[in-house]
Amino acid sequence: MEVFCSLSWTHSISPRLHIPHSFSVGETNRFRVICSAAQSPKANLMTVSVTGATGFIGTRLVQRLHADNHKVCVLTRSKSKAETIFPVKNFPGIVIAEEAGWKDCIEGSNAVVNLAGMPISTRWSPEIKKEIKESRIRVTSKVVDLINSSPQGVRPTVLVSATAVGYYGTSETRVFDENSPSGNDYLAEVCREWEGTALKVDKDVRLALIRIGVVLGKDGGALAKMIPLFMMFAGGPLGSGQQWFSWIHLDDIVNLIYEALSNPSYKGVINGTAPNPVRLSEMCNQLGNVLGRPSWLPVPDFALKAVLGEGASVVLEGQKVVPAKAKELGFPFKYPYVKDALKSILS
Repeated sequence: MEVFCSLSWTHSISPRLHIPHSFSVGETNRFRVICSAAQSPKANLMTVSVTGATGFIGTRLVQRLHADNHKVCVLTRSKSKAETIFPVKNFPGIVIAEEAGWKDCIEGSNAVVNLAGMPISTRWSPEIKKEIKESRIRVTSKVVDLINSSPQGVRPTVLVSATAVGYYGTSETRVFDENSPSGNDYLAEVCREWEGTALKVDKDVRLALIRIGVVLGKDGGALAKMIPLFMMFAGGPLGSGQQWFSWIHLDDIVNLIYEALSNPSYKGVINGTAPNPVRLSEMCNQLGNVLGRPSWLPVPDFALKAVLGEGASVVLEGQKVVPAKAKELGFPFKYPYVKDALKSILS
């Protein structure tokens, strides 16, 4: 009996415990008594499939899941790139699957996190705009189809799918929460279609749609592009500086996704932004202070548009987004203020 219990550890990923039919009722009860204590530390372990796992947020999420002994399947289009980021010596047990293997991974998972999509912080040509939208719709559609076609019993019970605060459009005056209507610009259209695709997942699968703001971290995202400007004493407000900057620390967005995987209260739309958005001029002042560099020299609109083309609208217009749902759920933000977030990233 003790021997069988030790073997059951290999199946501790599953929340369900299978008792062989050959046991008598008495033996089954004895089995439960012996195993309940042994299994409790691992009872909440998950198998999680992640798209966009090699990206800025995805990499940190996979590291966190792996460190907590969850089993991770990296769903990628480039196995070689994923193996470089998650070398087997540092990440034993991680499964890396190209598209042909996604079906088996998803069918063997408790949960799926969908973070895939081409970065928007690039120059927008008509071709790039098409790819920005299609990269998100295509992967989300594939993931949803694979979940929906999974047989009952091996189907994931949770889908956490990324979207963006671009859903709300831009404004210098309005405050947006999860109940606010969608905007009418290109990014709002992308987000509506992206979310609409995720919403096609079967109703017995808990869906959390995380509308992510500007993620602050050292090794990627907007901050990585701003730091070199400040280090060359050329940093300052982008455009007027009055536009709102709805940001979140990388650790907090990873923690929010992680919580959404395991907490059944996390469902529907959740804004992935810090509780205290700031105007871009304040963000730049705080960044200058932390770096010990001036931030008085504004970057003119035309210079930014020359670099980013239409993509400049993301930072030149902005929106004030508040995480009403996360606060209602009692999510503990580690970095509610941008000053503390920047200090932690750059110290």
